[in-house]
Amino acid sequence: MLIFILTLATFLIITWLFLLFRVKKEDWIQAAYVKVFDNHQDIKKFRIKDLQASERMSGYSGIILFIIKFLRSDLNKKILKLEKDIECLHKGNLKSINVFIMPGYVLQREILAIGKGNIHKLIISKCFELYGKKHASKKAKQLLAKIISYPVVGVAVVLLLGVIFLAADNYTVGAAIIGIGTSLVLVLVYAIFDELSDLVKKRRSAIIKQFPNVVSKLALLVTSGMIMDRAWKETAYSRETELYQEMRKTSKELDNLVSPETAYNNFINRCSTKESAKLASAIMQNLSKGNAEIGKLLKEMAREAWLERRHIAKREAEKANSKLMIPTMLLFLAILVMLMVPVAMNFSGI
Repeated sequence: MLIFILTLATFLIITWLFLLFRVKKEDWIQAAYVKVFDNHQDIKKFRIKDLQASERMSGYSGIILFIIKFLRSDLNKKILKLEKDIECLHKGNLKSINVFIMPGYVLQREILAIGKGNIHKLIISKCFELYGKKHASKKAKQLLAKIISYPVVGVAVVLLLGVIFLAADNYTVGAAIIGIGTSLVLVLVYAIFDELSDLVKKRRSAIIKQFPNVVSKLALLVTSGMIMDRAWKETAYSRETELYQEMRKTSKELDNLVSPETAYNNFINRCSTKESAKLASAIMQNLSKGNAEIGKLLKEMAREAWLERRHIAKREAEKANSKLMIPTMLLFLAILVMLMVPVAMNFSGI
């Protein structure tokens, strides 16, 4: 048994090393591209947080103001570090790239069943929604490379640790490390895919919550006499959240002379919610009817959106109440035990 486990661990390590030596320049380029993209995404998030922190500074003083300033300085350090990393990657310095996932790129390139299979298609569809058409393919390859490579490296390390304890006649610890460690590796790998699905759900939920504000502002601007394209742009640049960013992309497409049908269809595909589809479809259908007709539609849509928003808030409140039941019951039992134990001890003393 010991020899079999050691052989399996050795085979996994040799396989990983063999694939690592087969990594080509195109694989490194793709990995570097995604790393630069990830850094830009992180910089954007940090800058939004920094802007929010600077807005909060005016309302605080004393120790709270000091904490906010400290957090801002920490964010600025992170931004500078990421910008330096991007500069290094552009110069060909690939030290920040995760070497452990590179064999996954090789398998995707050489085995079409992996690189073009159903799992890849599922991942790329989610990446298209999260990162857009331009970055979806490369981001999907990075995530699939992680899902392929991490189990090989993780299971090999776990098996080697287990072999060390088994060789020392500590069979219980060795078996526990192999069993629990392998399970944890597989769970963590699945968590990569599950996190992607969770990000898509959160993004759709955020878009749905932002929709009433968007459609209300559009209705107000259009009914006041502003043309639809201008109202769309004014709304898109008024905030920095998900739906507004997608509207901004559509506005840029329209500025670049992309046909309205194509631009709004791209908006529908990126958002993937029935609310955004309804809004874009209404705009496309009423392009030739003028602002009077679209204004009425937007007002009605805004009314329905706010009603739906109230229903969503009620459902979320009910879910929160149901989740609080378990900790409330546990707290009640803890208090009950604290009260009953002294009483029981007094009775036993008598």
